[in-house]
Amino acid sequence: MTSYYDHILGIIPVAFAAVAAALTLAGYTTAVAIPAAGGVAVVLVGHALFVGGPTDSAVETGQTGSMTAQTGATADERAPITAAE
Repeated sequence: MTSYYDHILGIIPVAFAAVAAALTLAGYTTAVAIPAAGGVAVVLVGHALFVGGPTDSAVETGQTGSMTAQTGATADERAPITAAE
């Protein structure tokens, strides 16, 4: 089953090629068409990361205690991590 991110990964190169080809056929130089197509790809990646960004499945489904289930200890019971000197 494909997800939103699979679709985005498939659309990025297609959109890049389509925009570059369309601008080139419209009479723009490749020095203009390629960066414009890259801008479209950046917008798609930005949308995937920040608008429809990935979420933690435990938070999404409302499950609690996932830290306890994984480590056997809650976040408060674990020892703090100290910085390397």
